[in-house]
Amino acid sequence: MTTHTHSGENRLRRLAETLTTPDPHIPPAARAGIDAAELKRAVALFRAVIFDGYFDPRPLDVRLTELAGILARQSARALATFRRGTTSDTVPAAGTSPSNAPTAGAVADTTPAAGTSPDNASGAAARRFGQETAERLLAELPELRRRLGTDVRAVFDGDPAAASYEEVILCYPALTAMTHYRFAHALLRLGVPILPRLITEMAHSATGIDIHPGAEIGDYFSIDHGTGVVIGETCIIGSHVRIYQGVTLGAKSFKFDAAGNILREPRHPILEDRVVVYSNSSILGRVRIGHDTVIGGNVWQTTDLPPHSRVVQGRATVSGFENGGGI
Repeated sequence: MTTHTHSGENRLRRLAETLTTPDPHIPPAARAGIDAAELKRAVALFRAVIFDGYFDPRPLDVRLTELAGILARQSARALATFRRGTTSDTVPAAGTSPSNAPTAGAVADTTPAAGTSPDNASGAAARRFGQETAERLLAELPELRRRLGTDVRAVFDGDPAAASYEEVILCYPALTAMTHYRFAHALLRLGVPILPRLITEMAHSATGIDIHPGAEIGDYFSIDHGTGVVIGETCIIGSHVRIYQGVTLGAKSFKFDAAGNILREPRHPILEDRVVVYSNSSILGRVRIGHDTVIGGNVWQTTDLPPHSRVVQGRATVSGFENGGGI
């Protein structure tokens, strides 16, 4: 019995050694990594702060204090774990544009390089970054609340089944997805790695709406129903835009450099103001859809469209199927 127990322990020890051997595609994580439960709590607090009185009865200042603490901790941990090529001397201040943070016309790249140590950022510098991030995010809350208020109005105006703004806030998956997106997008703009993707993927799992935090989305944005919607990283969407379930705003194909690496450049559509895209349509590539355009259902669009365009499918051919005819 003792021999069998020792044999089992040895097998487990050897297995543990194998599983901790460095893998070129699985960078080592910091000891104090991201706390998924605490990040989920931050999203709930953000929603409770934006929509005061709907989701948390505690005083607002209590919620704000808790949110700030979580943001400071988790942003610091994210920076220490995932910031590519960062050293203790180059940890960016929150809100700046480090080499791998999003800038105008550029795409964020927060994937750690293979073999990069998670301890690149010193603890003090990472904590400073986390504190600055929390302070800056809290300063942006009034504007984020205003933007999400416009989304509430857009969802309500676009759905005659919505009985009230309260119903939109409490029930509609589109608003859940947009709340996650606007929170994540703000963090991305502050240079926070990985957390924005984790936040939008929470909404993706819960609603079936996949919005990359790098997308730029204007005011009064509405998604009706929402299941199956995909909005890519470099999309630019104007104001008063409405899309329906199953819409994909995606890329066509990727360009590669001489070494075979994907070129990270704008590759998703631009939708100008007051565009409507109906269900299950795909708009692919860096195309521009002019303002006040309507794209009908099940359309495959890969070219620019001028303003006030109307694009619909060709009409289906109707034929009889009596007594087996047409089969």
